[in-house]
Amino acid sequence: MRTAPTKTGEALAAALTAEYAAIWAYGPIGVRLAEAERKSAVAAEAAHRGRRDALMVQLSAGGGTVPPDRAGYTLPFPVTDRASALRLAVQVEERTAAFWRAVLPTTTGAERDQALAALVEYAVRATRWRRSAGITPLTVAFPGRPG
Repeated sequence: MRTAPTKTGEALAAALTAEYAAIWAYGPIGVRLAEAERKSAVAAEAAHRGRRDALMVQLSAGGGTVPPDRAGYTLPFPVTDRASALRLAVQVEERTAAFWRAVLPTTTGAERDQALAALVEYAVRATRWRRSAGITPLTVAFPGRPG
């Protein structure tokens, strides 16, 4: 028997959908990068896969709905070179951080710690991608917050 959706379950399901999209985006990102940056992209994709897998188990075990992954996702712009790949990497991390930021007010305890860890990890990774891309400022005042 499935339980009724909760704010936390809905927020976690939305975060899972963001993880799916992040994993998909790192394919086009990685092929446009070389050497150390490509290794960073592979590590980022692996981190998103790990978080996706944990969320799928968490939602399933809690009786929640696990949203399905899609066959593909629309990128916000063409990824044709290193510069556009790095720009997309920044956007992917910022966007995924925003979904985890939305989980924070709906959670307490271990789930809140999980959301905060994801938010911090993605904010740090976005900063690293900004540095690689030469984008300033390197950091944002409130990671995961729109605008």
